[in-house]
Amino acid sequence: MNSVPKIAFIHDWLTTWGGSEQVLEAALEAFAPAPIHTLVYKPEAFGDSLIGKQRILPSFLQRLPGSRRNHRLYLPLMPLAIEQFDLHGYSLILSSSHAVAHGVLTHPDQLHVNYVHTPMRYAWHLYHQYLEESGLTRGPKSWLVRLIMHYMRQWDFQAAQRPDHFIANSHWTARNIWRAYRRKAEVIYPPVDVDSYQPLSPREEYYLTVSRLVPYKKVGLIIKAFKELGYPLKVVGDGPLYKTYSQESPPNVELLGWQPKEQLARLLGRAKAFVYAAEEDFGITPVEAQAAGCPVIAYGRGGASETVIDGKTGILYREQSVEALMRAVREFEQAPDRFRVEDLRRNAARFSRERFIREFRAYVEQKWDAFRAQGGDAR
Repeated sequence: MNSVPKIAFIHDWLTTWGGSEQVLEAALEAFAPAPIHTLVYKPEAFGDSLIGKQRILPSFLQRLPGSRRNHRLYLPLMPLAIEQFDLHGYSLILSSSHAVAHGVLTHPDQLHVNYVHTPMRYAWHLYHQYLEESGLTRGPKSWLVRLIMHYMRQWDFQAAQRPDHFIANSHWTARNIWRAYRRKAEVIYPPVDVDSYQPLSPREEYYLTVSRLVPYKKVGLIIKAFKELGYPLKVVGDGPLYKTYSQESPPNVELLGWQPKEQLARLLGRAKAFVYAAEEDFGITPVEAQAAGCPVIAYGRGGASETVIDGKTGILYREQSVEALMRAVREFEQAPDRFRVEDLRRNAARFSRERFIREFRAYVEQKWDAFRAQGGDAR
């Protein structure tokens, strides 16, 4: 950079570790120390991590009843909350958004770069699926939710005109950004800690899936497929559907709940294959699986179509159904040894943490220098 700006980070909420928090931490490696403005913050979730070591500035939602436990109940208030952050003392705003963080209010003499994990999926491309899976297709509650989502889409489109530049986590997300916001986005793939995952020997006979247990992740679809197939399946993850899946799972399916990173690395390192059924915007775990030498069987839409090489590092099936997944698993069973560990690890290396930090820093520095050279007009 030709000059050193005063930087502020914006992040939707900081209540648990996930893919967006991994991106935020890596971005902080490039530009910390810097304060983080967020809607809701749970300090115990971040401990002495790089995120936890920054100055965290939560919104007024932090003081509302139950907000740290179930912040999504306050969705209608989130646009108002994000607009209350006063950023006048900063010259470079770096926001990380899958909900409302891109909607912060800035001044003409500030540069705002937004990293988009996804446009608000339950308001845009998964809207009808969300209504169906939540049992909200009819009735008074359905119409209330539809009205709220209509309002959120209007606000979201207007808010998306505020950042100067967009970065997308995949080409799939870049297309969704254009569809929802009519804004172009540069693609910088998220950071994956590929060095923490290694192939282990001997490999075992179980299949593995790792996911938050929420409807759109489609773990129930995977369980149903393996109930028919009879192959051993281990499910790592927790969430609101854990109890339901526990009651529905056959003897060959084992729910392990949340697992620490070290145990997850061991499970991936020994699994026969990793199974995925979600339409993800990127999807970090399939990349971690490949780093562990574990072939991936995934639904071939969204981020998986960019991170898995069909026929070389895994199998992509084209229909999000039990039958399509069963066919893909049976195809894999015919020749599981054709997927070479060196190909899997070489592909995973394309998404390393070091690569993200290098590309993100270079992009932001380029935009900042252009912003300064143009006298503050970067659009």
